[in-house]
Amino acid sequence: MRLTLKGQERRESLFKGVFFLSALLSVLAIVVISIFIFGNALPFLLKQGLGDFLFGTDWSPSNLPPTYGILPMIVGSLLVTAGAIVLGVPVGVLTAVFMVYFCPKALYSLLKPSVNVMAGIPSIVYGFFGLQFIVPWIRSYGGTGLSVLSAVILLGIMILPTIISLSETALRAISKDDYAASLALGASHERTVFKVMLPAARSGIFSAVILGVGRAIGETMAVILVAGNQPVMPSGLLRGVRTMTTNIVLEMAYASGEHREALITTAAVLFLFILLINAVFVWVKRRSER
Repeated sequence: MRLTLKGQERRESLFKGVFFLSALLSVLAIVVISIFIFGNALPFLLKQGLGDFLFGTDWSPSNLPPTYGILPMIVGSLLVTAGAIVLGVPVGVLTAVFMVYFCPKALYSLLKPSVNVMAGIPSIVYGFFGLQFIVPWIRSYGGTGLSVLSAVILLGIMILPTIISLSETALRAISKDDYAASLALGASHERTVFKVMLPAARSGIFSAVILGVGRAIGETMAVILVAGNQPVMPSGLLRGVRTMTTNIVLEMAYASGEHREALITTAAVLFLFILLINAVFVWVKRRSER
């Protein structure tokens, strides 16, 4: 018995060490990435000026002298991400509600694998889909079709699997006793779902939205194919736009010197934006739980 207890203690100590190392590696990876990005970004900002870089509207690396203003890309990233949230979050959450509380078993057996398949489709495939179907449809309303609206629709579709899957998990984690108690008090099935179960799952749904936003603001390859990639201030939903991620990908291959530093600084700004958005969502989530 003593040997068995000692062996169990050794196994527990071993797994504690493995878990600690895993957590430590995750933290170290973030620290190394932060040091690399901000270590390269700070010298450029000191030379260029924070205001000129963040609020400048002209991105012309080939000019003499070159100008590096990323405000059009910042606005483009926020506009496309906000549009994807407005489109994708309600559809994703309502789809999860349908799958948990209203979906017939035969349909669920088809719908659930379809959502899982959507999550595994590569970004470039989504991009080709947008280029072949969404862009021509938007073109029929004016412009070239390579626009803010095309990127919004495509990203709204791309974040659906994340939001649906995590929202469904959050809804299924709510105790069935809450559902039964609401019905016992005379509430209808629909009222119980939307007034009891959905609010009870808001913490998990907020987490789903956070991950969906991270997917939207960090997406690159699909956006390159449908957004138009024009480094100018967005002037309408049917006009082209360039996001921070696409700006980095399009120019990093041939950038050098100051141009490369400007792109790395753009990555640092994007990193800070993601941290800020996550912090806002966490703050909202904590306030909703009070």
